[in-house]
Amino acid sequence: MIPPAAVVDYDPDWRVWFAEIHARLTPYLAGLPHVVEHVGSTAVPGLAAKPIIDVDVVVPSADLVPAAIERLAAAGYRHQGDQGIAGREAFAQPADAVHYHHLYVVVEGNKAHQDHVVLRDHLRRSAADRERYAIRKRELAHLLSTDRTAYVEGKGALVEELIARAGGSRAAARPDRNDGEAP
Repeated sequence: MIPPAAVVDYDPDWRVWFAEIHARLTPYLAGLPHVVEHVGSTAVPGLAAKPIIDVDVVVPSADLVPAAIERLAAAGYRHQGDQGIAGREAFAQPADAVHYHHLYVVVEGNKAHQDHVVLRDHLRRSAADRERYAIRKRELAHLLSTDRTAYVEGKGALVEELIARAGGSRAAARPDRNDGEAP
């Protein structure tokens, strides 16, 4: 499946797509303590986005990450490591995926998890920042078919500003979390 290379208006069907992806994951993750969360722009009603569903499989401790990786491999996902983001294990979707999506395993409360949730929740609450972010994504959308890295980097400063405005990720201040990151 070729990744979508456009920023489009919000589509309420994205919630349905997430539910379908979640339903596919459920039998493979049965018995493993976890929560499956819809994160990223498609989880924010009213926000323009690439039609790619971002999914976090959130486990309560780092020692459960290997089991989650094994179970997702059994579901047809290919583990791709952290892709340069500590605390987030990324996966290529199965060949038979119905909806294009990005899947990650994160430890509850670690920086990667908090960044996803803090940004999502802030954009849900702030119409002004939601609009700023949509404008920036549309300005950069031409890069999606030629240089996705430049697209992501072009959003980076605004994303960091929005996370900071929303209170930032607090994982670094939580020494009780075993997330594999230095305090």
